Amino acid sequence: MTQVMTYGGHVRAVTRLGLPLVGGHLAQFAIGLTDTVMLGWYGVEALAAVTLAGSYFFVLFLLGAGFGWAVMPMVAAASAEDDETSVRRATRMGLWLSLFFSVLVMPMMIWSEPILLSLGQTETVAALAAEYLTVAGWGIFPALLVVVMKSYLAALERTQVVLWITVIAAFANAAVNYGLIFGNWGLPELGIMGAAIASVVTHALSLVAVVIYGLRVLPEHELFRRFWRPDWEMLAQVFRLGVPIGITSLTEVSLFAASAMMMGWLGAVPLAAHGIAVQLASATFMVHLGLSNAATIRAGNAYGRRDGPHMARGAKVVFVLSLAMSALTIVWFLTGAEGLISLFLEPDDPDRPEILAIGVGLLAIAALFQLVDGAQVVALGLLRGVQDTTVPMVMAALSYWAVGMPASYLLGFTFGLEGIGVWLGLVLGLASAAVMLMIRFWRRVIPTI
Repeated sequence: MTQVMTYGGHVRAVTRLGLPLVGGHLAQFAIGLTDTVMLGWYGVEALAAVTLAGSYFFVLFLLGAGFGWAVMPMVAAASAEDDETSVRRATRMGLWLSLFFSVLVMPMMIWSEPILLSLGQTETVAALAAEYLTVAGWGIFPALLVVVMKSYLAALERTQVVLWITVIAAFANAAVNYGLIFGNWGLPELGIMGAAIASVVTHALSLVAVVIYGLRVLPEHELFRRFWRPDWEMLAQVFRLGVPIGITSLTEVSLFAASAMMMGWLGAVPLAAHGIAVQLASATFMVHLGLSNAATIRAGNAYGRRDGPHMARGAKVVFVLSLAMSALTIVWFLTGAEGLISLFLEPDDPDRPEILAIGVGLLAIAALFQLVDGAQVVALGLLRGVQDTTVPMVMAALSYWAVGMPASYLLGFTFGLEGIGVWLGLVLGLASAAVMLMIRFWRRVIPTI
């Protein structure tokens, strides 16, 4: 008879899996933050160009990363069934699809300037961003392959190594940036191109580290033996699962990009306050994202064993942990808003009082935002664990674009709530996604397992 795991056992299992994944996401977040800070020191024009180029790269990366993220539930389910052949097949075809996607989008990296100009960017910033992408764009190859390998290792519950490889990459990125952007340690001062080289080096080092670990610790999977041989059946499965995941992630990011555009209509100061509030909300969101990944792995294991009660208990635990984190964040954002926002501002900045005033209001909304954002990303993680991605993609897209976007515009501009209204629209969009996705998981998925 299978032993029933207690709720305490589920808490221990989720935290053991989830905490390293949370740390890994925070380390990845730190990489982007380091780039922003160092290029901000170097020059405003360089910072603007890399902000634009980074957003461009990230959109393409998110689309391709769906294939890597699809590997996680597939490997988790196969591992639960002791099916090492399927573990190898799914991971290998995830690597294949990531390579194919990288080849497909590389021309968009090399010849990005006309695309950026057509999107209304200034000639100077578009030219600098395109120059950056001609080098940094090559990083999409190792970056997407790293997503696959990290998903493979995480699904096998080897999350500690995922954390440490990301932490080492964050330090390496900071060191190479510091050397090549500013010309320190006898290296040439390359400015924005130094940041591009640092980006590629960081992704490449991460790939080397994760591949070496996988080959040495899990040689029985023989991931790269006869790597050239196609497996069309498994490739189709990873493709069908991965495309909706990539599109779902893209639709959520595009909602936040649209909110930034709306805040820009209100002026530079509201946009600056928005940028700070988003950075703070993104940092705390990494905790929910790590819990979502743990939920995917745990649900994938239960799905492989067809153990519905185990999955239901584990899902309740993840939701409660996410809720607890939201409660802590609400207290933090409501009581420490001014101090948090001040970390991003110069003491003598003439716009400081206005940015603080707007930012405090946005962080109050962000406190509410945490509840629904955490709930929807955990629900998505659970649904991915049972390899249900297409309907959740439609639900998320409708929530973000049919609810969130119009609500942001109406509340912000038609009803005159400005920045607060734009953010309330985000809350409504994310709340809609949370409700629909949770209903799907509890009413449609759990009864069938």
